[in-house]
Amino acid sequence: MKHIFLPITLLLASLGLQAQTTVNRDPVIAQLVGEVSADSLRSHVTNLVSFGTRHTLSNPNDPKRGINAARQWTLKKFQQFAKQSGGRLTARIDTWTLQPDGRRIDQVTQMGNVMATLKGTDPNDDRIFLVSGHIDSRVTDVMNRTADAPGANDDGSGTAAVIELCRVMSKVAFPATIIFVAVSGEEQGLQGANHLAQRAKDEKWNLEALLNNDIVGSNHSPDTRIIDNTRVRVFSEGLPGYQTDSVATNIRFYGQENDGKSRQLARYTKEIGERYVDQLEVVMIYRNDRFLRGGDHTPFVTRGFPAVRITEMNENFAHQHQDLRTQDGVEYGDYVKFMDFDYLRKNTAMNLAVLANLAKAPSMPQNVTVEARSLTNSTMLFWQAPKAGASAGRKIKGYYVLMRETHWPFWQKKFFAEKLGLTLPYSKDNYFFAVQAVSEDGNESLPVIPKPSLR
Repeated sequence: MKHIFLPITLLLASLGLQAQTTVNRDPVIAQLVGEVSADSLRSHVTNLVSFGTRHTLSNPNDPKRGINAARQWTLKKFQQFAKQSGGRLTARIDTWTLQPDGRRIDQVTQMGNVMATLKGTDPNDDRIFLVSGHIDSRVTDVMNRTADAPGANDDGSGTAAVIELCRVMSKVAFPATIIFVAVSGEEQGLQGANHLAQRAKDEKWNLEALLNNDIVGSNHSPDTRIIDNTRVRVFSEGLPGYQTDSVATNIRFYGQENDGKSRQLARYTKEIGERYVDQLEVVMIYRNDRFLRGGDHTPFVTRGFPAVRITEMNENFAHQHQDLRTQDGVEYGDYVKFMDFDYLRKNTAMNLAVLANLAKAPSMPQNVTVEARSLTNSTMLFWQAPKAGASAGRKIKGYYVLMRETHWPFWQKKFFAEKLGLTLPYSKDNYFFAVQAVSEDGNESLPVIPKPSLR
């Protein structure tokens, strides 16, 4: 029996190994992910903190202290990275003037979002992907513009992530355009994000995704005593915040309460982020933001753009919106020393993987429909090729049809199709479906939910 048992064991082990799933990573994206540096991120945050305060209403004329000094430093970093981009990256501060609003703006204020645009190489591809963090900081009193407000994690971490993403990604040519932005005025009422979102709407940007990073660099929650640098949250709305009344009937009729554009982006972020970044779980939170709070993605959501918020798993409120002090043995304040830069590295790398995969992927398939003229227990899906994706040397390998049970949070199965249609032996009563285009390198577009074909 011993002579028989050993070969069977080896055979079963061999079969088990053959059944393992292989994670396919685009080597270009994998290399970029590996270039994200915890040391660089620490340097970015330390420099941001060195400006003392980055309060939106701080003295704009001080060359060494305050938000304007921080903006100028960030602009110089972007301009430095532009030198390695082959002319593709341009940087500027988008400025405007805010009048007092009787709430959190009590004086005429010169505002500015620091923006670096990595222009896509495909002239036929007008898609834009945007990543943001807010450069301003605060202490307990939101109107206190003179006290030291280090803002290392809130939101030096998100701003540092944006700077690091620009450093690494500006060396590579992507077919679609990526914009890196450090917005101002988040703590004073999402002022910079509102300005940029309205600009995107007025100028009719084809903005397919916004990743907003706010508080992404610490892993320690003191009140729950949880320390964990292996999980990060992505917040997304389910029902659209834009023109909800006009689309509510269809949402209810088709059962798509969990399939808004931002929720699809969150699913995509989870899949791609976990594909490229080891020891990181992207946790989907079914809220637009944290309980009773808001962030810079919200102005984009309310204008109809797909946008999500990325935030650390366990916030430490002793190091957020606090005057610098020690009280009852607890040190309060948003200092660099309380951050975990390897955790920030992983969260930044996750952003990079998502942005790069989107920017390398074809556009979404067009006119995706599901056959609904007759009652069947199978599902027939049809679509048209993307309007961009085959130009500039890009060829579409095919399409993925995604499927999940109606109660399941993310896609469970993928079926590959080379043609513009696929019939599956699964009932549309029991499953949701979507279609995404795939490049030859395996980069997937955002998924498109089919509309019923009744004619």
